[in-house]
Amino acid sequence: MCPPFSDPDQRLFVRNATLADIPGIIDLSRRVYEGTGMYGYTKGPLTGQINTFPEGQFVAMLGDTVVGYCATFRIGGEVALLRHDWTSITGNGYASRHDPEGDWLYGMEVCVDPECRGYRIGERLYNERKQLCQRLNLQGVVFAGRLPTLRQRLKKFGSIEAYVEAIKAKEQRDPVLSFQLHQGFEVHDIIPHYLDADHDSMGYGIHLVWRNPKVPQNGDAGKRKRYGQRIPDTVRIGTVQYQQRPVASFDEFAEIVRYFVDVVATYKGDFVVFPELFTLQLLSIEARKGSPAETFAAVAHYADRYRELMRDLALRHNINIVAGSTPVREDDGTIRNMAHVFLRDGQVFTQPKIHPTPNEAYWWNVRGGNRVNAIDTDCGPIGVLICYDAEFPELARHLVDQGVSILFVPFCTDERQSYLRVRYCCQARAVENQIYVVLSGNVGNLPNVPNMEIQYGQSCILTPCDFPFARDGIAADTEANVETVAFADLRPETLITARNSGTVKNLQDRRHDLYSVNWRGE
Repeated sequence: MCPPFSDPDQRLFVRNATLADIPGIIDLSRRVYEGTGMYGYTKGPLTGQINTFPEGQFVAMLGDTVVGYCATFRIGGEVALLRHDWTSITGNGYASRHDPEGDWLYGMEVCVDPECRGYRIGERLYNERKQLCQRLNLQGVVFAGRLPTLRQRLKKFGSIEAYVEAIKAKEQRDPVLSFQLHQGFEVHDIIPHYLDADHDSMGYGIHLVWRNPKVPQNGDAGKRKRYGQRIPDTVRIGTVQYQQRPVASFDEFAEIVRYFVDVVATYKGDFVVFPELFTLQLLSIEARKGSPAETFAAVAHYADRYRELMRDLALRHNINIVAGSTPVREDDGTIRNMAHVFLRDGQVFTQPKIHPTPNEAYWWNVRGGNRVNAIDTDCGPIGVLICYDAEFPELARHLVDQGVSILFVPFCTDERQSYLRVRYCCQARAVENQIYVVLSGNVGNLPNVPNMEIQYGQSCILTPCDFPFARDGIAADTEANVETVAFADLRPETLITARNSGTVKNLQDRRHDLYSVNWRGE
């Protein structure tokens, strides 16, 4: 069932828990706490939690199986921010201390299937807590966490206070506290006898808080991090300007890709974007002889491994991956230049290039596809157009008519004039459709790979040109021909405002009585 999440039809997603989930939660909790001195849940407390505060209980699902559980309730800060123990504050696990007027969200439980760890399920559950806290305009999230490495390491550090300080300073790692600090929580206190049944933590609870940046804080919170925070109600994009270089194996290629996915995920990105045909560096693994079309088609042999890698990374890093494009051999033998989108819930979508360039058609025998479809994501509908396709305005308009607000354009251009054709057309697509357009390109050289010897690229994130957006219609830009990542926080709500009340209203002012895009493909 669990890693490597090999069934492509299984989705990993989070939703509110229901009473029907109780058997799965019981089974999960018993496996999680086996051998710790603590016990899993029984039906009564779970029924109390879900019935008392249904919007505060979440399950992570892999298909029909519960692989994570998160329980919360509301409580006043005058209780939650003072020392307490687990039994008294949770009402013996029933969440009976829930206060509908409480100004803090208390986290009484997070558990993840041991076989599914490494796929950021805990992060997804913590994110649900934060989003619920913000929807309810609460002060923040508070709980007392475990310190499962304390018993084996206390002698080395002398005191729990010294050990916690070492973890905070990143001189020592704890699998639970280090993760919670990385999620933006701060140590508020150390509570003795929080849960004496937790033998590994020696009964201690690490009192942690996360403060809602959308509401004024009551009382003195002390010195807190006030920089680098994620802006609410945004979609964070990281677009990779990818250096082409020879690789000795698919595993070496995978390590490079994994590095960039991890970088953008570390910055809490919603999407990481790769360039068109960046997988052609796999041709450097071995010297292939034959025609350019034969060598290009050879990359299709790696298509299954590429898909397995990208889907696993999307799940493991909890991020949506616009995975550039790669050659794909269709059932009839046709070679397509195919973009792939791997969503963080495990879904996979493809988008063929509609217009192969003259070079692609001549040297590589690439054939164009016949479908351009919006892709539904947890950040709203998106569209993908591969490089040359962005130079045909009908395609972008067809996507926008399907509800797209962000258009991703993986590109691969060999010199500056080619690049500028794509860049200028993408800026036009952003203006005329009042959308965001994200470009990701290759840089560097790849000797002995026909039609890929040199690359020119300057990746960027473009916006409409109007008062709510960046002055030049550029949310983020890069230096040309340097491997890097460009980030931007995009606000879909700002697009809606611009479309309805901007200086110009391109979409509203279209003359539907005179012209339209009539799609005759799939």
